[in-house]
Amino acid sequence: MEQQSFEAARLTIRLGAMVQNYRTIQRLAAPAAVAGVVKADGYGTGAEAATRALAAAGCDTFFVARLEEGIRIRPLVPAARIFVLDGAQVDSIPALIAHNLTPVLNSLVEIAAWSAAAATARTSFDAAIHVDTGMSRLGLTGDELATLAGEANTRLAHLRIVLVMSHLACADSASSPMNAIQLERFREALAMLPAAPASFASTGGILLGKDYVFDLVRPGIGLYGGNPHSGPNPFEVVAKLTGRIVQLRRAEAGDTVGYGASCTLTRPSLLATVSLGYGDGLLRAFSNRGYGAVGSHKVPMAGRVSMDLTSFDVTDVAHNIDLGDEIEFFGDTITMEEAAEVAGTANYEILTGVAPRVPRYYEGATA
Repeated sequence: MEQQSFEAARLTIRLGAMVQNYRTIQRLAAPAAVAGVVKADGYGTGAEAATRALAAAGCDTFFVARLEEGIRIRPLVPAARIFVLDGAQVDSIPALIAHNLTPVLNSLVEIAAWSAAAATARTSFDAAIHVDTGMSRLGLTGDELATLAGEANTRLAHLRIVLVMSHLACADSASSPMNAIQLERFREALAMLPAAPASFASTGGILLGKDYVFDLVRPGIGLYGGNPHSGPNPFEVVAKLTGRIVQLRRAEAGDTVGYGASCTLTRPSLLATVSLGYGDGLLRAFSNRGYGAVGSHKVPMAGRVSMDLTSFDVTDVAHNIDLGDEIEFFGDTITMEEAAEVAGTANYEILTGVAPRVPRYYEGATA
């Protein structure tokens, strides 16, 4: 049977741009070391491809969220440090050890479990300590920190603390007073614990300035071209989501478009139906609000996003469009941040939400 070449949609990943963003972060954070955060399948770009590209650029430290993510990339970077943010749950400890993964310990319970495993193995294990400075999510509470500080010699006896970290709650807002509050809390925590390299900043924290970078930074969205701040984006576009036009049709003023007849045309229009919908991760919140791009021209969505299809009013670019052409959902003309604003969400969700059924197409020397 003949191989079909039609590709309904694609997420194009520019690995060269990803590497350039890594270099930009190195300059912004110098002299701090720069890790690569490749959780959530490399923010939707493909964890393997992202890991290979960053490793080729010299990155030797990676962060993942899930144990399975660490196991997945370990063969690609056998000598690299891989930190697992989920920590050391009791049933994950054998796999952490087997795959040489370093847990980020989030509680005294986890510290005890990881230490006991090291004692059983009659060795010392590397570990990172996560201190909660204002997220009320993962990390040692203030009481746990005080307990650990007072009993560090015994509780950490079998552990090599290779990193102490925390996480900013409001790094996307440079004017938030929470940033300075957390910075002071983190400094106080570091003073209470045995000396170790410190990590505080993801991409947003890096852009707050040198006070936040410490010894190691953990960029995520910036590597993939996203901007967590409202100002100019210092990063290159990495990801471009496009869908193919599978039908062009003429419609009249008064005709309705899509489920629920939620869009009524106000003029004779040319409609383009594109092969990408919420089954591909396109948010239904874009319905009647979002835009696509034909070249450098934005065209409005018409009607609701459906499971496999989205319609656009391409009347104003009718002279420059044909069946089979691509329409961009985000990328060079429509930024992830613009798309996120329309949908009432964050650029993180726009990128990580692209479904696995959308093929990833890689560009760049390390593809």
